[in-house]
Amino acid sequence: MAESYDVVVIGAGPGGYVAAIRAAQLGKTTAIVERDAIGGRCLNYACIPAKAVLRAADVLSEVREAGDFGISVPEPEVDFTKVAARRAQVVKTLTGGVSGLIRKNRIEVIEGSGSLNVDANVVVGDRTIEARAVILATGSVKRPLPGVSFGQRVIGTEEAWALEQLPASMAVLGAGASGAEIASAFARLGTRVQLFEALDRVLPAEDPEISKLAERSFKKQGIDVQTSTLISDVVSDDGAVTFAHGEDRGEAEWLVVAAGRGPDVEGLGLEAAGVALAESGLIAVDEHLRTSRAGVWAIGDLVHGPALAHKASDEGIIAVEDAAGLDVHGLSHADIPRATFCMPNIASFGLTEAQAVDAGYDVVVGRVPYGAVGAGTVYGDRGGLVKIVGERTYGELLGGHIIGAKSTELIQELVNAKLLEGGLPELARMIHGHPTMSEAVMEAARAADGWLVHG
Repeated sequence: MAESYDVVVIGAGPGGYVAAIRAAQLGKTTAIVERDAIGGRCLNYACIPAKAVLRAADVLSEVREAGDFGISVPEPEVDFTKVAARRAQVVKTLTGGVSGLIRKNRIEVIEGSGSLNVDANVVVGDRTIEARAVILATGSVKRPLPGVSFGQRVIGTEEAWALEQLPASMAVLGAGASGAEIASAFARLGTRVQLFEALDRVLPAEDPEISKLAERSFKKQGIDVQTSTLISDVVSDDGAVTFAHGEDRGEAEWLVVAAGRGPDVEGLGLEAAGVALAESGLIAVDEHLRTSRAGVWAIGDLVHGPALAHKASDEGIIAVEDAAGLDVHGLSHADIPRATFCMPNIASFGLTEAQAVDAGYDVVVGRVPYGAVGAGTVYGDRGGLVKIVGERTYGELLGGHIIGAKSTELIQELVNAKLLEGGLPELARMIHGHPTMSEAVMEAARAADGWLVHG
């Protein structure tokens, strides 16, 4: 007799484990299938180890700037073995916490690769598991770029964050969020870094004004930034990798491909179960994350929208609540905050200025540098910028773009204001603590609303 659960989740990343916990909270018998490690790629190989290494680089930067605050310290040394050990401990702590939550909610963990059969039940090895609802949450996998194959000294971002020794040199292909984080972390820790981007600017998904400030900062960190540049003729051996770029030829210890991820659908049995793919190769779903096969939902990097852990988590909740018959609402992708933890931090949501103009809005923009508010000077970050994009007539908040310290935290205020149906006038008149960086958000709203005070 086949095993049976109300909900079976395939994948234990931030989308899958959150979906499983929510299902258990709703009183559903729940199992989660994972072939690797609880926490998925995000906690084990990507988001969390990345931020642990980036935090080490941040601390190093602060120590080197201590003299500006009257604190004299000797030149710091990087012990990358200890950086790697702390990275591993952070991962162990957080994945252990997730495992504890799974046990607390009495969720069955089934080790192995899960796939769907023709009945849309889950097969793991020689086990067949019946489920009233199946949530597909297997995330994404790295994909090579044309002419660049993985192997030897050509690696993906997960392998870059897992390095046990600090490289002397590194070339990073792709200056999106992942590539920018890798370049910024390793350059500050002492690696000679080249950052290549095929498009005409770094962080091409961000507002161009933010991209310009970011590139300026990257160059100050010693990163060799080359935009509008393609890589070819890659030759890798046990000691180094060489490659052509433009008229030149480069060499590095590691070539990191920080672009080209795709949905992890191989072996899921989608065709057998009648789960349709969209033209993009992602799993086709409706706003409630339902696939073309009744009783099967898909979330996270498997479906359309930004490939973000917090998006996957929220989708896991939506899918499970929909399966339970609750009234749910789909996500507005534009209102999902985006965060890049390079130096300086970069965060955004909604439309860029150009996108708002293209959409036909009567656009008004408010810009305020961190240096315009007291905290920027007090804390030594006058170079940051808050840029708010709004609609002139009704004061609607269309987008927010911040570069500078704590921008990844500050962006949430703009997201919250938008979702609570606030606009430029409301943001401009909310009392903010002094002296704080958040005052720059208030002043940017005032600028967009036509009455900037500090600036």
